[in-house]
Amino acid sequence: MDPSDRTRLKLTVHYDGSAFHGWQLQPDHRTVQGELQAVLTRLAGSPRVVVGAGRTDAGVHATGQVASVDMPPKWEAGRLRRALNALLPEDVWIERVEPAPPRFHPRYDAVRRSYRYRVGTCDRARSPFHRRWCWALGEDLGRDRLEAAAAALPGEHSFRSFAKAGQPERGDRCRIDAARWTEWELGLAFEITADRYLHHMVRYLVGTMVEIARGRRNPEDFPALLAGTPGFETSPPAPPEGLFLTLVEYGEGSRRADPRNTRSEAPA
Repeated sequence: MDPSDRTRLKLTVHYDGSAFHGWQLQPDHRTVQGELQAVLTRLAGSPRVVVGAGRTDAGVHATGQVASVDMPPKWEAGRLRRALNALLPEDVWIERVEPAPPRFHPRYDAVRRSYRYRVGTCDRARSPFHRRWCWALGEDLGRDRLEAAAAALPGEHSFRSFAKAGQPERGDRCRIDAARWTEWELGLAFEITADRYLHHMVRYLVGTMVEIARGRRNPEDFPALLAGTPGFETSPPAPPEGLFLTLVEYGEGSRRADPRNTRSEAPA
C-alpha cells in the first residue's frame, strides 16, 4: 500500500485472556493479535499487520493494551471502532480508536507500562464467576508484609532473580516508578508501573510476596532476592489469571528506539 493511501490508527484493547494462547500471533493457536488481524484484514480487503505494545502470556488479561494498524483512509477512527466491536469475538473489546502519527510504534514509543495483579482473599473469590479473573486464594494475607515488600521496589534494580530463565540478551535492570498493594472487592491487588519488565517478572514478584504474607517465607528473603544474593530463589510464579495489563503510557520525552537494537518487551 502506498503511504499516501493509508492511515495509522492507535487502538486501546481490552481482552479476557482465559481462552487465548497469549497476545502474540502463533500458528495453530488462538491469540488476540490473530483475532484482530483477521477482522482488520476483512475490513480493509487486504492483509493487515497489528503491532502491540507488549506481549501477554496465555491466560493474562488486558484493560489497556495498545496496538496500531495501517488502514485505508475511509476507515476513520469512530467508524473502525464500531466495525471492530461488531465483528470481534465477545472476549475482545476496543475501547478507543485514535489517529496516530505515521511513525507511531506502540512498543518502541512506550515509556511506561502498568500491571495489576488481583488476589482473591475471601471465599467468594472461588466462585466460577470470579476465579477466572483473580488468584482465588481464599485466605487472609498479612498485608503489612505485602506492603513492606512492595515499598522496596521503586527505583532501578536488577530483577534477574524474578524472571524466567533464558533471556540473558535482554539485560535484567528495570526502573520501577510505583508499586503498591490496594484493596479490591474480593481481596487485595498489586499495582506496578515500570519502564520495562522481564519474562514473568510480575508473577514471580506476586508469588514471592504472597508466600511471605502467608508466613511461609522470611520477609528478609525479599530484599535478598532483589539484591541478587546467592542462594535465594523466588517462590513459584502467581497464576496468570490474576494479571491484567492496565495502561501503556506515551509522552514527549519518549525516545524512538531502533527496532534492530531494542530488546522487545517480555510478558510480565
